[in-house]
Amino acid sequence: MAKTRKQKRTSTTAPVNMTPMIDIVFQMIIFFVLTVEMERDAIDERVRMAMAPHGPLVEERDPRTVTIDINERGELSIARVPLSPGQLRAIMRNTVAIYGQSLPVVIRGDQDTLHQHVNSVMDICTQAGLYRISFAAIKQLN
Repeated sequence: MAKTRKQKRTSTTAPVNMTPMIDIVFQMIIFFVLTVEMERDAIDERVRMAMAPHGPLVEERDPRTVTIDINERGELSIARVPLSPGQLRAIMRNTVAIYGQSLPVVIRGDQDTLHQHVNSVMDICTQAGLYRISFAAIKQLN
Protein backbone atom coordinates (compact mmCIF):
# COMPACT_ATOMS: atom_id res chain seq x y z
CA MET A 1 0.00 0.00 0.00
CA ALA A 2 1.43 3.26 -1.09
CA LYS A 3 0.97 6.16 1.18
CA THR A 4 0.30 9.53 -0.38
CA ARG A 5 1.77 12.37 1.41
CA LYS A 6 0.24 15.79 1.26
CA GLN A 7 2.89 18.33 0.66
CA LYS A 8 2.54 21.76 2.08
CA ARG A 9 3.07 24.45 -0.48
CA THR A 10 5.01 27.31 0.92
CA SER A 11 4.86 30.66 -0.74
CA THR A 12 8.22 31.94 -1.85
CA THR A 13 6.99 35.47 -2.61
CA ALA A 14 7.46 38.10 0.03
CA PRO A 15 4.70 40.60 0.82
CA VAL A 16 4.98 43.90 -1.04
CA ASN A 17 6.29 46.75 1.07
CA MET A 18 3.94 49.70 0.44
CA THR A 19 5.92 52.26 2.45
CA PRO A 20 8.09 53.55 -0.45
CA MET A 21 5.03 53.87 -2.70
CA ILE A 22 3.13 55.83 -0.05
CA ASP A 23 6.15 58.10 0.43
CA ILE A 24 6.29 58.85 -3.29
CA VAL A 25 2.56 59.59 -3.42
CA PHE A 26 2.85 62.04 -0.52
CA GLN A 27 5.82 63.75 -2.16
CA MET A 28 3.83 64.14 -5.40
CA ILE A 29 0.89 65.63 -3.51
CA ILE A 30 3.17 68.13 -1.77
CA PHE A 31 4.81 69.04 -5.10
CA PHE A 32 1.49 69.72 -6.83
CA VAL A 33 0.11 71.72 -3.91
CA LEU A 34 3.21 73.92 -3.82
CA THR A 35 3.20 74.35 -7.60
CA VAL A 36 -0.40 75.52 -7.60
CA GLU A 37 0.32 77.95 -4.77
CA MET A 38 3.32 79.44 -6.60
CA GLU A 39 1.29 79.88 -9.78
CA ARG A 40 -1.51 81.56 -7.82
CA ASP A 41 0.98 83.91 -6.13
CA ALA A 42 2.43 84.94 -9.52
CA ILE A 43 -0.88 86.44 -10.68
CA ASP A 44 -1.46 90.07 -9.74
CA GLU A 45 -5.05 90.15 -8.52
CA ARG A 46 -5.11 93.95 -8.57
CA VAL A 47 -5.31 93.81 -12.37
CA ARG A 48 -9.06 93.86 -13.11
CA MET A 49 -9.47 92.29 -16.50
CA ALA A 50 -12.28 93.06 -18.90
CA MET A 51 -15.13 90.65 -19.59
CA ALA A 52 -15.08 88.57 -22.79
CA PRO A 53 -18.07 86.22 -22.51
CA HIS A 54 -17.82 85.11 -26.15
CA GLY A 55 -14.07 84.53 -26.19
CA PRO A 56 -12.57 81.05 -26.35
CA LEU A 57 -11.89 79.20 -23.12
CA VAL A 58 -8.27 78.10 -22.73
CA GLU A 59 -8.17 74.44 -21.70
CA GLU A 60 -4.44 73.72 -21.77
CA ARG A 61 -1.66 76.15 -21.07
CA ASP A 62 1.94 75.85 -22.18
CA PRO A 63 4.12 75.76 -19.03
CA ARG A 64 6.61 78.08 -20.72
CA THR A 65 4.02 80.87 -21.04
CA VAL A 66 5.20 84.32 -19.97
CA THR A 67 2.40 86.37 -18.40
CA ILE A 68 2.84 90.14 -18.45
CA ASP A 69 0.56 92.26 -16.25
CA ILE A 70 -0.26 95.88 -17.05
CA ASN A 71 -2.08 97.82 -14.33
CA GLU A 72 -4.38 100.80 -14.86
CA ARG A 73 -1.43 103.23 -14.68
CA GLY A 74 0.44 101.34 -17.42
CA GLU A 75 3.03 99.82 -15.05
CA LEU A 76 4.42 96.46 -16.14
CA SER A 77 5.14 93.37 -14.07
CA ILE A 78 5.89 89.68 -14.44
CA ALA A 79 5.01 87.48 -11.45
CA ARG A 80 4.35 90.65 -9.41
CA VAL A 81 7.86 91.96 -10.08
CA PRO A 82 7.64 95.54 -11.40
CA LEU A 83 9.58 96.16 -14.62
CA SER A 84 10.45 99.13 -16.78
CA PRO A 85 9.93 98.82 -20.55
CA GLY A 86 13.72 98.50 -20.96
CA GLN A 87 13.88 95.65 -18.46
CA LEU A 88 10.98 93.90 -20.17
CA ARG A 89 12.73 94.28 -23.53
CA ALA A 90 15.93 92.70 -22.14
CA ILE A 91 13.98 89.85 -20.50
CA MET A 92 12.09 89.10 -23.72
CA ARG A 93 15.29 89.07 -25.79
CA ASN A 94 17.01 86.73 -23.33
CA THR A 95 13.94 84.52 -23.22
CA VAL A 96 13.87 84.23 -27.01
CA ALA A 97 17.59 83.40 -27.02
CA ILE A 98 16.95 80.55 -24.56
CA TYR A 99 13.54 79.18 -25.58
CA GLY A 100 13.08 80.37 -29.15
CA GLN A 101 10.47 82.48 -30.87
CA SER A 102 7.57 80.08 -30.32
CA LEU A 103 7.33 80.99 -26.64
CA PRO A 104 3.74 82.02 -25.80
CA VAL A 105 3.09 85.40 -24.17
CA VAL A 106 -0.13 86.34 -22.37
CA ILE A 107 -0.86 90.00 -21.72
CA ARG A 108 -3.14 90.66 -18.75
CA GLY A 109 -4.23 94.26 -19.06
CA ASP A 110 -6.41 96.08 -16.56
CA GLN A 111 -9.78 97.10 -17.95
CA ASP A 112 -8.81 100.76 -17.46
CA THR A 113 -5.38 100.45 -19.11
CA LEU A 114 -4.84 102.74 -22.08
CA HIS A 115 -4.33 100.98 -25.38
CA GLN A 116 -0.96 102.68 -25.86
CA HIS A 117 0.44 100.73 -22.87
CA VAL A 118 -0.80 97.42 -24.27
CA ASN A 119 0.52 98.38 -27.70
CA SER A 120 3.97 99.15 -26.29
CA VAL A 121 4.14 95.69 -24.66
CA MET A 122 3.09 94.10 -27.94
CA ASP A 123 5.82 96.09 -29.75
CA ILE A 124 8.45 94.93 -27.24
CA CYS A 125 7.41 91.30 -27.73
CA THR A 126 7.39 91.48 -31.53
CA GLN A 127 10.75 93.31 -31.60
CA ALA A 128 12.17 90.43 -29.54
CA GLY A 129 10.83 88.03 -32.19
CA LEU A 130 7.86 86.62 -30.31
CA TYR A 131 4.73 85.99 -32.34
CA ARG A 132 2.48 83.90 -30.05
CA ILE A 133 0.88 86.80 -28.18
CA SER A 134 -2.58 86.52 -26.65
CA PHE A 135 -4.69 88.48 -24.21
CA ALA A 136 -6.31 87.33 -21.00
CA ALA A 137 -9.88 88.25 -20.16
CA ILE A 138 -12.62 86.98 -17.88
CA LYS A 139 -15.00 84.52 -19.51
CA GLN A 140 -17.63 84.61 -16.76
CA LEU A 141 -17.92 85.65 -13.15
CA ASN A 142 -18.01 82.88 -10.58
